Amino acid sequence: MSIPKTHPFPFDPTYGMTLDTLRAIAPPEAPPGFDAFWRKRYERAIATDPRPRVQRSALTHPAWHILDITYVSTGDIAIGGWLLLPREGTVRRGVIVGHGYGGRESPDFDQPVEETALLFPCFRGMSQSRHPSIPPDAPGHVLHGIDRPDDYVIGGCVEDLWLGVSTLLALYPWLDGHIGYVGASFGGGIGALGIPFDPRIARGHLVVPTFGDRASWLTLPTVGSADSAQAYAKTHEGVLDHLRLFDAATAAARITVPMLVAPARFDPAVAPPCQFAVANAVPTSRDNENFVLDAGHFDYPGMLEQNYALREKLRRFLQAL
Repeated sequence: MSIPKTHPFPFDPTYGMTLDTLRAIAPPEAPPGFDAFWRKRYERAIATDPRPRVQRSALTHPAWHILDITYVSTGDIAIGGWLLLPREGTVRRGVIVGHGYGGRESPDFDQPVEETALLFPCFRGMSQSRHPSIPPDAPGHVLHGIDRPDDYVIGGCVEDLWLGVSTLLALYPWLDGHIGYVGASFGGGIGALGIPFDPRIARGHLVVPTFGDRASWLTLPTVGSADSAQAYAKTHEGVLDHLRLFDAATAAARITVPMLVAPARFDPAVAPPCQFAVANAVPTSRDNENFVLDAGHFDYPGMLEQNYALREKLRRFLQAL
């Protein structure tokens, strides 16, 4: 194991927890109306026509045709991003790739897939999907609408994911039943919230997912997006009550498709107890696996080897789509 021993943070990014302690974390109970809240949002989202538009991108790559893409999400918000199509072979599956809270300035070409359409959406407010009313930075973005569950930006980002699925199906109807989702950090949390309520997503891969166990998320010290929410909660009552509707661990307990989840034991940006709350919540199945990383959001000895091993697992995992 290569858990970092030295770091510049004024707190312990392991939070003093052993692997056994982390694996024993249970997801929080769902608040009243949790399932109805998300089912209603899903029904509204899939009733939206995404009206995708594509054009050849200025970017080039030897293995991929690159298209700039926009589609319409809920609230008539335009979502921008990129669509990658293989230069060789046919399109047999689709994968939506989420991003972290830093946004995304270009697609990630190093995906372990073949014969796959890769959709890289930028969630509302960030990067190619900037919006005048939504702060583009993580500390501001995570607070946008936090006191109004129906309008909270995180719910809108989940809807952006669902409309991404609608977009792939609008362009490639034969991908029905063969669409997966891959997301890390912020994108991991969005995936955990979105996958259980969209039966069109056939499997998912989450790396160091955030938004799990919101009670801990609002209390454990961090350099991530939770820091601004913690400061906000000190002067605003009821924040936790609202956030329970957006608990990625509560949602993950409802996932019924194959999952590959990679939580980390050390992470200054997404507290490991919150990550493991998500990973542990996914129902036990021979089709599901947790791949434990030594650290997240931080370089460590052995990182390249662990990332390579996870990548090879992901390759085999996505081939089954």
